Amino acid sequence: MSRPSVRIAGAVALAAFSLSLLPAFGQQQVPTASSPVPAAPAPTTAPTFPKPDPSFFTATAPTADEVNAFLQTSWGYDPRRVWQVQAILKTHVAGLSKVVVLVGDKTGAQKVSALEFFALPDGKHIIAGNEVLPFGANPYTDDRAELQAKADGPYRGSPSKELELVEFADFQCPHCKEAQANMDKLVADFPSARVVFQNYPLARIHPEAVRAATYGVCVNKMGGSNAFFQYASAVFEGQEGLATPDGATLTLNSAVTKAALDPAKVAACAATPAAGADVESSVDLARDLNVNQTPTLMVNGRQVPLGGVPYTTIKSIVEYQAKLDGVTLETPTTPAAAPTSK
Repeated sequence: MSRPSVRIAGAVALAAFSLSLLPAFGQQQVPTASSPVPAAPAPTTAPTFPKPDPSFFTATAPTADEVNAFLQTSWGYDPRRVWQVQAILKTHVAGLSKVVVLVGDKTGAQKVSALEFFALPDGKHIIAGNEVLPFGANPYTDDRAELQAKADGPYRGSPSKELELVEFADFQCPHCKEAQANMDKLVADFPSARVVFQNYPLARIHPEAVRAATYGVCVNKMGGSNAFFQYASAVFEGQEGLATPDGATLTLNSAVTKAALDPAKVAACAATPAAGADVESSVDLARDLNVNQTPTLMVNGRQVPLGGVPYTTIKSIVEYQAKLDGVTLETPTTPAAAPTSK
């Protein structure tokens, strides 16, 4: 069987199911596999896929229709994306099937690539690269329900969870700082959305991130969501100050003051076991959802890496997922102001 040489692995495979086969840029707790081999110059016309060989469909599950339904859910936000299921093969493991899909672009802007993944016997998960991902025509339902039940961080926008955008972020992560402009745009463009901030400090690489997160927990407890987002904006603005323990103390106290709260009271609260447990609970939620980098956005349970992704793509994914979930979107009446530091 002749296949294109480009393969997708690790974080790139994860991004592929949400994005346009773009590599994801973010802060990761665990190093990922190497990036794909650079592609040759893209063709100038839409691809013509080779006719699938029936002998390459030896597995009974999943069916080609089931794979196509999954890919439509995953990629339907992009009208340029085209694909063809090329093989569904038995493996030596009972119930484990290897799926090969050719992926291209109607405009010819993207060279045809081969996406390979393994469908697990439970019919609800696949392995792509080194990631276990949800599978099916409605792959995000379980994660959406878990977020509705457990995403309890401060939020902006609607109290309704019908359209819930949950950001997992680390205050010391440079990519998270960069992503805040897009988060502010989402708040403005989707007034019916509940936009939640969940702490995911990567303590192994960011020593002051946990303290920044516990301060945030206490700011939210004492001043509510409005105070929290003033605090968060100030911490991200002064992120370089988190490089040392003394600098972090000054940066966090300054951010608390800008949120109109008492730094001494917030520091005392942040030192309590309860504040630490709140942060750890949020970290556990991220791990349960297989979030392995910051910043990551969950759109009604659908995982979207934020780092390096154009806002137009993020917005298209939100609109498409809302449509899949039967959510009626409100039209913004006036631009929503981004959080400001006082």
